[in-house]
Amino acid sequence: MTSKKPITYRDAGVDIDAGDALVEAIRPFAKKTMRPEVLAGIGGFGALAEIPKKYREPVLVSGTDGVGTKLKLAFRLDRHDTVGIDLVAMSVNDILTQGAEPLFFLDYFACGKLDVAVATQVIKGIARGCEMAGCALIGGETAEMPGMYADGEYDLAGFAVGVVEKNGIIDGRDIASGDVVLGLASSGAHSNGYSLVRRILDRAKPDLRADFHGRPLGDALLEPTRIYVKPVLALMQQVRVKGLAHITGGGLVENLPRVLPESLKAEIERSAWALPPLFQWLQREGQVADAEMLRVFNCGIGMAIVVGAENAEAAERALAGSGETVFRLGCIEPRSAGEPQCRLS
Repeated sequence: MTSKKPITYRDAGVDIDAGDALVEAIRPFAKKTMRPEVLAGIGGFGALAEIPKKYREPVLVSGTDGVGTKLKLAFRLDRHDTVGIDLVAMSVNDILTQGAEPLFFLDYFACGKLDVAVATQVIKGIARGCEMAGCALIGGETAEMPGMYADGEYDLAGFAVGVVEKNGIIDGRDIASGDVVLGLASSGAHSNGYSLVRRILDRAKPDLRADFHGRPLGDALLEPTRIYVKPVLALMQQVRVKGLAHITGGGLVENLPRVLPESLKAEIERSAWALPPLFQWLQREGQVADAEMLRVFNCGIGMAIVVGAENAEAAERALAGSGETVFRLGCIEPRSAGEPQCRLS
């Protein structure tokens, strides 16, 4: 009778010790994000957090998202320190649109074989994103799944929970004709449209290390998604914000209508802001039509804000004072049956 050698988890390609090392490596980064409401975080089977006592009728708001195929570019450049910021930004910017203050964030990191150094860089970025958003990184999951991912690749997902006062929920129902639409500048392509970006790169075959307006082109393409939480929450303390739209895939033309009543439309002046150099380059190298650019990319506007006309100047001053670049994009008008809800002219 032939004796068989016992099979271990390591034989299957999973390194348990590496997982333990990662947990210890990320603790200092997570600790920097802690809020007083967190009762238990990294390391347990579940994390615990109280709702801040300043809320009288708290409503929880949740959102989840990933980074998408922008990760492919990170793999190509072997740059892993910014995609974690992208991950946080996509979820916290989403829940912000309903007036929510982000409380905590959880991440999911999946790979074929865990590289502790790479994973630490990713999670360090996640913690940095949480600091920028003012929320706590209280837990997550690292999944090592041999055979599921190509060598050196991984996937990311994230989940944010925030809170808003019930009477402070922003849902767009109070938007009216004559209101003003403001736009906050994006930091780049954020985390949308990278399947098209990669097709353009395959065609153009640029040197990603070449200078592009003072930095390598690869750095411009990997610039992390801007997090709008702190300036917008501060704005909400100063003026009445009627609507917020996170400009992701679909651009202004598809995202702004999501916060408008059916009877209204947004008339946006395309001349209100200049197409940033990165988008000019992508359009030129890919021969991308204007309509396709506006449908796929944010084209320089990462967040749209609807305020009453009487509050527009004050809102512009407040946002500029918080370091944002603000554009007056257009206004809200009555909409006839069959008309698009967002028109750029």
